[in-house]
Amino acid sequence: MSQIKKLYKKIKENPKNVRFEEIDKILKYFGFEAREPGSGSSHITYSHADLEDILTIPKGRPHIKAVYVKKALKLIELLDVKFEDEEE
Repeated sequence: MSQIKKLYKKIKENPKNVRFEEIDKILKYFGFEAREPGSGSSHITYSHADLEDILTIPKGRPHIKAVYVKKALKLIELLDVKFEDEEE
C-alpha cells in the first residue's frame, strides 16, 4: 500500500487531529491547486478543474478542524478517482 493511500485511509477513518501538511498532500495528490492569498489571510483556497466547489482551509493552526477535513474528503469522493496502484 502506498504511503499516500495509507495517509488517506488514516484521515478518512479519523478526520480529527489532521495536520495541515497531511490534508495539503492529499489534495495535491488528487489534482487540487492551492492558491495562497496575498493580502495577509491565513487561509489557503483549493480548486480542481473538474469541480465547481472550492475549499478554503486555515493554514496557521497545528491541526485542521474536522469540518474542513470532511469537506475535503467529500470533494475527493466526487472526483471518483483511484490511487495509482489500484486497478480499474
